[in-house]
Amino acid sequence: MYRIFVIEDDVIIASLMAKHLEKWGYTVKSAEKFHDILDEFTEFDPHIVLLDIKLPFYNGYHWCTEIRKISEIPVIFISSAADNMNIVMAMHMGGDDFIAKPVDLDVLTAKIQAMLRRTYDMGSKIPVLEHRGAVLNLHDTTLVYEGNVLELTKNDFRILQTLMENKGKIVSRDTLMTKLWQMDYYVEENTLTVNVTRLRKKLESIGLQDFIKTKVGLGYIIE
Repeated sequence: MYRIFVIEDDVIIASLMAKHLEKWGYTVKSAEKFHDILDEFTEFDPHIVLLDIKLPFYNGYHWCTEIRKISEIPVIFISSAADNMNIVMAMHMGGDDFIAKPVDLDVLTAKIQAMLRRTYDMGSKIPVLEHRGAVLNLHDTTLVYEGNVLELTKNDFRILQTLMENKGKIVSRDTLMTKLWQMDYYVEENTLTVNVTRLRKKLESIGLQDFIKTKVGLGYIIE
């Protein structure tokens, strides 16, 4: 089921939206750490964000910009500051839609359903993969973890993408070698081992210990 992240500091409004959306079967989380929204965002890994403009510490424009650095999921601004200047600003900062307060919950639900349908039901690929707080951006081949950005080589990216797409499942060495070297001529198996070892060291450098595990005789897995 789709996950919705509500970034709204008015507890009553956030609660009303959450209860209404949960009745439609959505999994809803309301932000708690307004000083570090991105941490909660990556941990929850939502499919859509509902974002107020006026927030403690940093405003919604700031957090939309930060989210856009690692993800292209839909962001719907919800605010009482619904003048043309704020609506235009919200769109420029990466927002996909704008709903004025007070919010009509039925209109909100309809807009969310339409946004999710356009984004995910029409064969669109989710632009990021996430596991254990690590976010792999499929567009710029970077990995983000706890504010650290890791630039990946082509092979690094293909290994991580394949393993994260199959997290919890063992990926055989043959499968990974096919992903990395789609060629007819022979590539020594040790070449894959070297690539995985190098990638592990990079992951450890940003705090990701034991992210890729070896299953002897079978392949690799991200659990």
